[in-house]
Amino acid sequence: MSGYEVAVAARAELGEGPTWDPATGRLLWVDVLASRVHTYDPATGRRTVRATGQHVGAAKPRARGGLVLNLRDGVGLLDPDGAFRWLHRDPVPDRRANDAAVAPDGSLWAGTMRYDEATGGGTLTRLTGDGTADPVLTDVTVSNGIGWSPDGTRMYYVDSPTRRVDVFDLDGGSVTDRRPLAVIEEGAGFPDGLTVDAAGCVWVALWDGGAVRRYTPSGTLDREIRLPVPRTTACAFGGPGLTDLYVTTARVGLTAPTPLAGSVLVVPGAGEGLPQPPFKG
Repeated sequence: MSGYEVAVAARAELGEGPTWDPATGRLLWVDVLASRVHTYDPATGRRTVRATGQHVGAAKPRARGGLVLNLRDGVGLLDPDGAFRWLHRDPVPDRRANDAAVAPDGSLWAGTMRYDEATGGGTLTRLTGDGTADPVLTDVTVSNGIGWSPDGTRMYYVDSPTRRVDVFDLDGGSVTDRRPLAVIEEGAGFPDGLTVDAAGCVWVALWDGGAVRRYTPSGTLDREIRLPVPRTTACAFGGPGLTDLYVTTARVGLTAPTPLAGSVLVVPGAGEGLPQPPFKG
């Protein structure tokens, strides 16, 4: 496995949510606090940026084209022609969207958090294409990484201040038997965004840890990739064979940001990712 490369040299305040879109061969990612959705085409180097008008926690491809956006005031749909409409509008004062992910069944699991990170002020909600919104978790502080095992029987989840990557048993849209998969030790940072690879291992970015770790399905740490940025935020596999690991980073809150803080980094040939389904809506 080779070292990291700079995929997108940027100064994102809070780069997050890398997602490979196989339909376009592009990487999607967001700058949460700048209210921007970015794309990057590694084949051509072409980049695009779109303003969302409010803080955006995640942007994911839709099955019928366009994007589903996890926004401050709820979840919205962006059509290929640029038209926007709300799928589920749920504004709560002092609360914003954070990470989101599309489940194997095509539903969107969208997280929220309070701006002041007050304990229990966030949620995790499952949304379907008709706008149905079912609460999954209602006592979350900083809702972050979400992923599913290759066979669809487990869901992995991060509420960052707990320092844990948790695992649930999954049955349709319901989760049960929450338990720790891994605990990030004191001084190693906080778990943030995650992705699951084809072997069922969980890769998690460590905020203030400057690294991405890979845990086996039994919770054993078997790999760590150190990166020259303290605030690594999320990771996703992309590229034609889903073998390249893209990592978003942040500058927010750093008094002396390192040169690459806010850029998107890539580790070529890091592993083998799972194809990510589009949102059915």
